[in-house]
Amino acid sequence: MPARQPSKPRARRPRGQARPYHHGDLRRVLIDAALQLAAEGAEVSVREAARRAAVSPGAPFRHFPNRDALMAAVAEEAQRRFRAEIDTALSAAPAAAPLARFRAFGLAYLRWAMRNPAHFEIISTGRYFVHGSSAELTRDNAELIALTEGILADAAEQGLLRSADLKRIQVAGRALVYGFARMNLDGHFPRWGVEASEIERMAEGVLDLFIAGIAKS
Repeated sequence: MPARQPSKPRARRPRGQARPYHHGDLRRVLIDAALQLAAEGAEVSVREAARRAAVSPGAPFRHFPNRDALMAAVAEEAQRRFRAEIDTALSAAPAAAPLARFRAFGLAYLRWAMRNPAHFEIISTGRYFVHGSSAELTRDNAELIALTEGILADAAEQGLLRSADLKRIQVAGRALVYGFARMNLDGHFPRWGVEASEIERMAEGVLDLFIAGIAKS
């Protein structure tokens, strides 16, 4: 019986070299890696997302030819999560009570923005990529604006608003939630004597103050 040949030793992968990607949804893995990089405040690039996802440097380019394409996909995913938070909050609010629905919308908006600051930055500014390049993001933003306007229009139709200037109230409502979220993102609250542990409670109080101001007594 011939002697058994010794097996050849398996070549070791150099330290730090990415493992080839053989399974799963590569596009999803790359988007999640880029979201994580953004959440950490790190520079987001296709190659860095590949390194974080432990895939070969060239693999992502089949899905994302450049950083703009990756960031558009990241923004669309962040926007879907943002919209899901709002939809969940509205589903628990009474359908026939528009001011209660506006409160639910505003709180969901602010809480998500405060808990996901990097993701909010991506979907709310042009810092990472040109927003108009994503039809999905443009459409979803328009739907959110229409949703806000519709809720307050319902309040006007039910005679719940103090002022007849609906457009001004709609713009003020948008400015309130967006402006508060930006103040938090830009680190303004410590200058106003608001501690980090108090910001969510302050958001709720400011929203209630706005609703009290626009509601008919």
